[in-house]
This record gives sequence, structure tokens and C-alpha cells, in this order.
Amino acid sequence: MLSDAKRKELATKLYDINAFKFGDFKMKVGINSPVYFDLRVIVSHPDVMDTLADMLQEFIVDNKLNTSGTHLCGVPYTALPVATLISIKANKPMLIRRKEQKKYGTKKLVEGKFDAGDKCLIIEDVVTSGSSILETVDDLRSEGLVVTDAIVVVDREQGGAQNTEERGVRMHSLFTLSYLMQVMLETKRVEESTVKAVAKYIEACQIRSDGSFVKNGTTVVNELSRTRMSFEARADLAKCPLAKDLLKLMAAKKTTLCLAADMTNSEDILNLADAVGPYICLLKTHCDIVSDFSEQFVRSLQSLARQHNFLLMEDRKFADIGNTVAQQYAGGLHRIADWADLVTVHALPGQGILKGLKSAIHAERPLASRGVFLLAEMSTEGALTDEKYSSATMKIATEMDTDFVAGIVCQSKDLVAPPGLLQLTPGVKLEEGVDGLGQLYDSPERVVKERGADICVVGRGILSSKTPSETARIYRDRLWEAYQERIGAEEKNGAGN
Repeated sequence: MLSDAKRKELATKLYDINAFKFGDFKMKVGINSPVYFDLRVIVSHPDVMDTLADMLQEFIVDNKLNTSGTHLCGVPYTALPVATLISIKANKPMLIRRKEQKKYGTKKLVEGKFDAGDKCLIIEDVVTSGSSILETVDDLRSEGLVVTDAIVVVDREQGGAQNTEERGVRMHSLFTLSYLMQVMLETKRVEESTVKAVAKYIEACQIRSDGSFVKNGTTVVNELSRTRMSFEARADLAKCPLAKDLLKLMAAKKTTLCLAADMTNSEDILNLADAVGPYICLLKTHCDIVSDFSEQFVRSLQSLARQHNFLLMEDRKFADIGNTVAQQYAGGLHRIADWADLVTVHALPGQGILKGLKSAIHAERPLASRGVFLLAEMSTEGALTDEKYSSATMKIATEMDTDFVAGIVCQSKDLVAPPGLLQLTPGVKLEEGVDGLGQLYDSPERVVKERGADICVVGRGILSSKTPSETARIYRDRLWEAYQERIGAEEKNGAGN
């Protein structure tokens, strides 16, 4: 049985090597914390890492989780070295879950030898909301593995245990934040005022998996969970794999620009895509207005998307029963499911429309490589998408098929709260106004900072330009600067975890 003396000794060692510290830190879930854990430093202290691995192995035995045939899987990346040591010490097979699926070779998401139905025990370093554990659980379960338990080094006691329990995973923690604070107080490493401040923080910030938090029994939507968080931080919270990929793409390429390539000639679209490709994250098409649409056009468009690192979104606005949209998505002349990473979908038919679209996805075009944007609001005068409709759309996005819904098409900052969902907003122009057909236009700054857009759609502002490439660069720069101002300097330099 693991003794309390051993726990206290390890706790003080972790403090002494600066594995946790006190101050004011921005967390990846979007709120400030008076305490921050960085267990990555243990790789520079082999003795501490060895002790931690021994104690976790003993802890696993004490909790009777060392059943025969069970694999171990460390949540990438900090928990991987510790999981490796435990695997060796306990003579247990280990699996490695990739954060991103391989684009080449076997394209595996989970590395290692296993069979469907095998059990897997998750190893994690620090847990706040439990989102990283749940991402790992989803990927392991998608491979047929059975996951019911997770061992963590530190539970920050902010909702992680409850969030994972709701998904059928019991969380067992070596340390809780409260326990560590008491040990630090006993060993005179912190003042009592610090312990009280941390206790108050824990009580005030119980975080749910959707990015909201509970304060005094009341659920509060945390604005920081989306509009003030960086794309990198939000990628870790996205439930839809394609949303995760898109957020990372936007962060790496530093662009939130979506080009609406509303043109009727395939050569014109390809020339434009090649010119503006370096500046966009998405190319939005209307394939049914392309007069010379062909398979060769699609292959060329996909080649440009790979070359310039952007995704393809067909603005189909599906709005029929499940059986019909499945055929519209996968069949006909356009075979949209074969080439479009994303499609737009009306929520009007209800959840059945998403089920229909998902039914058209098979092994050659896996679910992880496809996603949808649900239309909650439109940018035209007199649109019938009222508040009730928008709320119902959000309910579908957050409660149903969350692995398939990448984001929401809307105009309102407060509509999209979960940090893992993207807000796509059309109607962006360098000069605000209304066209002759009732299309409303807002400036890049207004659309990002006031309307809350993550991805901004620009069409005629670039299409009508004599120098589309230069104009696209201007849009990209203004939109990115507005995004950086929105999240604030402290977020750009803030701590993770």
C-alpha cells in the first residue's frame, strides 16, 4: 500500500524542481489560475521520474487496475515518458495515440499491437477539465479498445473527474490540488494565504467539458472559452477532428480568411485559388454554378489545396431529409463527399440530416476527414433565422453528432460558446455597406472583434479586385491583427495546461 510519507516526499520534490509554481497564469481552458503545473520538467530529473513511475505502478496495483491483458496509453505528450517507464516496470504492453493522424503509410492514429475488445488504461499528468483524456478515450474507442479508467498524477479538482465519469471513465488521482497545497503549507513552502486563495479558486472555477464553468452552483458561459482563447488552445478542446485540424492550420498559417470562389468557370477558380492560396484557410465553392465542372477540376483544386495548405468547403447548404442528402452528398455529377473537406448544412430538417450525411461516409473517406458547418444565422436582410431557430441549431451542434459538426455559420458573438466550435461569418468587406440584393457587409475588425467571427468569408471584395493576391493579403493581415487584438497579448504569451 502506497504510504502517505512517500506521497509527501514526492510532492515536495515536484515543488523543488519547479514542476508547479504560483502566480497568475492563463490556462488553455481560457481562465486565469493562481497555480500552474508543468510536469514536463521531470524529464530533466531522472530520479524524480523514476520515483513517480514506481509510485504510479504501486498506485495502479492498489486500485486493482493491473488486470491481465490491459494496455497502457499515455496522453500525448507529457505523460508519454512516464507511461513508458510504467510499461517497462510492470511488463505491460503500451500503445501510443497520435495527436494527429498520419497522412502517409498506414495512416494510423493508435500505434501498437492490439485487438478490438482489448482493455486500455490511460496515464495522464495533470487534469483540469479532462478534455485531453476524453480526446484520447475517443480515439482509442474508435479503434475498438475498451477504456474505463485513467490514472492521473494531479487532479486540479475543477471538474475533470465528473466530466470523464459522464463519459464512462473513472479517474484515479495520485495527488489532488488540495492535498498538494496542504503538504506545501506543512513544509513551509507556501503561506496560508496562498492555500486559501487556491481553495477559493477551485470552488469558483468548476469547468465543464463544453468550456463553461460552475460558480456557486450556477453554470456560467465563459466568454474566455472562445473569443479570448487562442486557436492553438481551442484545438485541444475540439470534439470534431476536422475542426481540430482547421484550428491548427489557422494558427500555423496565421490566417482566418475564407475565399468565396463564386465563379462559373473552372479555370478561373483554379487560377484564383493558386493566386490567393497562400493567404487563406478555406476555399468556399458553389459547385453547381460551375458550368464546366469535371473530375479533373476537382483533382486540380485538391492539388492546390495541398500545395498552399487550405481546406475545401462546398457551400451546398443541404436542407432535405436524411436519405436525400446522403445521395446529394455522395452521388450525382458532383460527388461532393469525395473532395469537399467541409459542407454547409441547414438545421431545419433536424438531426436526421446529419445522420444522412454521415451515412454516406465510408472507409475511403473517413469521418475524421469530413465535417459540417451548421447554418444558424444568415447575413441577408429579412432572414427568417430567428433566435429560436438559432438556439435549436446550437443544441444540435453541442448535443448531437459533435464529432461531425466543425462549426456554426452565424453573425452573433454570443451564439457560439463552446471553444471547440468555429464561428464562420460571411459578409466581410474592407468597406461596410449593403449591396443591391440585401447582402450586409461589415469591416474585418467589426466582424472579428464585435461579431466574434473565427473564420471570415470574403467574396466580391477579392473577386472584383484587379490584384486578387495582394487584396487577399490585405484581408488576411487585417483579420489576423483583429484576432490577435481580440484574444489579447496576455493570451498570446500565456501558459498552457
